[in-house]
Amino acid sequence: MRQLEEGYRRGRVQLVSAKYGNPAKNLRVIAVTGTNGKTTTVNYINEILKEAGLKTAMFSTALIEIDGQTKLNDLNATVASTERMQQFFRDAKRAKVDYVVLEITSHALHQHKLATVPIEAAVMTNLTQDHLDYHKTMENYAQAKSKLFRGEPKFIVLNRDDEWFDYFNQFHAGAQKITYGEHDDAEAKIDYFKLYKKGSEATIVIDHQTKLNLATALPGKFNVYNMAAAASTAYLLGMKLTDIVEGVANLEGIPGRFERVAEGSGHDVIVDYAHTPDALEKLLQSVKSVTKNRVILVFGATGDRDKGKRPIMGEIAAKYADRIILTDEESYNEDPQAIRDQVREGIEAGKGSSKMTEIADRHEAIEKALSIAAKNDTVLITGMGHEQYRIVGGERLPWNDGDVVREILAKSKKPLGN
Repeated sequence: MRQLEEGYRRGRVQLVSAKYGNPAKNLRVIAVTGTNGKTTTVNYINEILKEAGLKTAMFSTALIEIDGQTKLNDLNATVASTERMQQFFRDAKRAKVDYVVLEITSHALHQHKLATVPIEAAVMTNLTQDHLDYHKTMENYAQAKSKLFRGEPKFIVLNRDDEWFDYFNQFHAGAQKITYGEHDDAEAKIDYFKLYKKGSEATIVIDHQTKLNLATALPGKFNVYNMAAAASTAYLLGMKLTDIVEGVANLEGIPGRFERVAEGSGHDVIVDYAHTPDALEKLLQSVKSVTKNRVILVFGATGDRDKGKRPIMGEIAAKYADRIILTDEESYNEDPQAIRDQVREGIEAGKGSSKMTEIADRHEAIEKALSIAAKNDTVLITGMGHEQYRIVGGERLPWNDGDVVREILAKSKKPLGN
């Protein structure tokens, strides 16, 4: 049965690709996979290539861009349908781009959605718990990700500090492989980094001799790793060091990724897509490190997804947040109360009940967080990020966390920032 399904998927991709004239055939494609950090890494790479004077096309969870023309990705999917992706490749080919930069999920790899796409550079960010509703085990999840590396792409870029490094290191690159991280054996070693409220800087030393002093407007240690992955990729592709430095600096922000949506009230309001235990933990650690007072977290969990991560995320919230407002995210076809109950289990296990308030309605939950925020607090709203709608009870409803914040603050006449 599985062989029949795989045969069907491969055949469909080939048919749809042929319908559009096999547009990806001669494109130079850089593909980034991993649990967290894909979107930011793809955007860093795209900015470096453009700084080098190259024409690019990019498809990421947050943004789609062809030859400098950018639009929000409102598809609610990292990799779109086979048909939509082939249209993207066709448009990229027509624009005569030099490189295509793609974010690729384990689902897309497992379903052979990009089977006809030649990969020049394959990049791995990290592997942590997610999508176990689909893959069942971490081993199956890793195996799905590995499909990107099994075809011996010309270049492979791996996170030396990732728990699954040894597994992915077994695959060979056609020309060259590079590793990045703080590990002493990393070929692109993060030698130094400093985190600020509105950015980060780091020194990357490649092969013990080439030094890159990078600065980014994106805060958080996880973004130091994302820019290290992008810089390592660009280095392998032969980009000039000055273009790497300038390209990284050019990325001022990404919708729904550590996005400051309001300032000027004496406290920050940040919207972020974090929806896995690892992403939530790293985000909370980063936000706490730059917040003088309290971190007020508004979060929930998605329905019809990996249920096992819900209590884990609840326990992480209890550990790092000073106030927790538990709310609904996207319930899809699940009972939203049941989802919140599972998250609350973790909050209770982490002894966070006394600082938790449960408000099912997401708008009311955000309103509550904003109303209790005091000077030097940070209101952190996670899970939805850049998304333009929510799926609740199978119905698609217009929604954007940032817009909701701005609307509430405008009504309350609280001052807005940039």
